Amino acid sequence: MDFTPTEPQAEARELAARIFADLATHERLRAAGTGSDPELWKALSAAGLVAAVPELGLLGLVLLLEEQGRTTAQVPYAASCVYGQLAITAHGTAEQRERLLPGIGEGSLVVTGAFPAQPTVRPSGRGRLRGAVPVVPWLRDATHVLVADAERELWLVALGEGTGIEETELTAPWSAGRLTLDDTPAEPLGSGTPSHAGPALGSGTPSHAGSAPGAYADVLATARTAFAGLQAGVCAGSLARAVAHTNTREQFGRPLATRQAVQLRAADAHMDTEAIRVTAYEAAWRRDAGLPYATHALTAAWWASEAGQRVVHTGQHLHGGAGADVEHPVHRHFLWGRQLDAYLGSGGEVLQELGELIASAD
Repeated sequence: MDFTPTEPQAEARELAARIFADLATHERLRAAGTGSDPELWKALSAAGLVAAVPELGLLGLVLLLEEQGRTTAQVPYAASCVYGQLAITAHGTAEQRERLLPGIGEGSLVVTGAFPAQPTVRPSGRGRLRGAVPVVPWLRDATHVLVADAERELWLVALGEGTGIEETELTAPWSAGRLTLDDTPAEPLGSGTPSHAGPALGSGTPSHAGSAPGAYADVLATARTAFAGLQAGVCAGSLARAVAHTNTREQFGRPLATRQAVQLRAADAHMDTEAIRVTAYEAAWRRDAGLPYATHALTAAWWASEAGQRVVHTGQHLHGGAGADVEHPVHRHFLWGRQLDAYLGSGGEVLQELGELIASAD
């Protein structure tokens, strides 16, 4: 395994870090409220950081999402890249790729995902869906939704005719909404066979008809890996703020950072953050290399859930009374971390899924 970024990946990460640092400031985030920052989204798209994702691979995307997480920048970057760029590139037809990828790359089309599969969503006729998805992150920013139905088939839905969107507030400000499908026109992702050789998920991974075989499992594993990378950035940003605070805040004439209890708590948070990061890197690297990565994606998701909530609690706790201020920047990391720790499955859920997957492979 070699997680060293390629030159294009390293350059993209440096560019993303500059854009996020310049535009995702505390003042702009406060002004955005629970919505997204359209100027930041335009800047990322204009810089080619959305269009380049298929070339950079999942590991490249994880590196970029770390930079977003450090600043908790409010743009649908992870969603549109995972459910749009990577999903359509891997499993869409040639016509779908030609029609949709340019718009997604330039930011005029935004894709989010109704994941995991919803038992209430079912086809109601040829090319139509019926059902409801209680919460879809970034739905209010999206032009398209990648919907997983009860049979784990994937459908692309252009928001408009037959769709209802009701604003929903999450713990984190992710422009979420409730999606209602009422005989809504939809097109299957792919044509029932892969458009090209896709990544290997590994034994024990289900394959489903309709969309490309294994498409649902691959997109879900990709999403879990990518959002684990986002969580690594959120945790790193929270810890960086805590370190800065404890180095400058004095108690009884000494910085808080000189206290052994503070040092140990910060060290534990650092190790947890590194565990999230390295497991996300490994899963992403294996997908890019065409190796089985189903268990690795679940491992990354487990660390992102279990360790992620520990880290953001630590970041808030080490701020003392300031950490209880909902207007303080570290509180935003806390909200994001708690939202990410349950998105696409809580720690207990993904651990059970991992155990079942390992057992089925024996």
